Amino acid sequence: MKAAEQHIATRFNRIERVLAYIHANLDQPLNVADLAALSCWSRWQLQRVFSEQTGVNVAHYVRELKLGQAAQQLVMGQSRVIDIALMYGFGSEASFSRAFRQHFGITPRHYRQRGVMDGIRTPMHIASLTTSQPSWLSVHIKTREPMHLVGQLGYIRGLFSSQPDFSHIVPELWQHVHQSLWYAGERESIGAINVTQAETLGEPLPYLAGQITMHPPEDNAITHWIIPATTYAVITHTGPVSALPETLKAFIYHWLPQSGYTCTDGVELEVYPPHYQPADKHAVMHYWVPLDTTHFAPN
Repeated sequence: MKAAEQHIATRFNRIERVLAYIHANLDQPLNVADLAALSCWSRWQLQRVFSEQTGVNVAHYVRELKLGQAAQQLVMGQSRVIDIALMYGFGSEASFSRAFRQHFGITPRHYRQRGVMDGIRTPMHIASLTTSQPSWLSVHIKTREPMHLVGQLGYIRGLFSSQPDFSHIVPELWQHVHQSLWYAGERESIGAINVTQAETLGEPLPYLAGQITMHPPEDNAITHWIIPATTYAVITHTGPVSALPETLKAFIYHWLPQSGYTCTDGVELEVYPPHYQPADKHAVMHYWVPLDTTHFAPN
């Protein structure tokens, strides 16, 4: 192993050790000084390297995980708010409610009454060990309201088909969309894959390349889908979109079995920000996978 690669691997292993400790001890006080001692870095070094490698501040990550698990308890459990607050290290119901509202925008009681899991960060998992720059998989749980999507319809054979063809059909669809008069480049774009009717892996899947609209156009050449309110696992993918299949495999094979969540057949979404550059190694997009939250079983 080259010296540079060995340095990256050492750094990765230290962060992995810190992450594993955080994930196993969310019901305990977790301060940066103790985590730094575990990593063998100083407090400043840990914060710098953790943020550089994972894209998130270590203290914020711990806080978001604690609040996320508390939110799951509110929706799926029967514990009192004060008991949940104490369970995740908050000294009082008032301090918990204040932190909860800052993160979710509503109080714990309102969140429980609404009964929808939304805005929840889940523990990071290893996304890649095969490249010179290993990374972690970042997944959030979010709920989208019903939306109207219009765009160009095509049919693809997906990632797990014996003869996948999405890698050339999808770019052709988007090229056509970008040349369309209705397309607005300053808005996010969404690729929607409907897997609800698929009986076999080899069956072509409807793929709609488009954007959200409030007023569906009357042009019959443009396809209009109404996608119902759905709770999703939202996967962050950084890098060329051509590497997205590897990120999705990490989600399916590693994150999902450990998460306590169950996926369901529905409409999967590829969400691209305005002016997305698909070949850029720093580009960020999100892949939304429908979840059946009625079968959530926390580990």
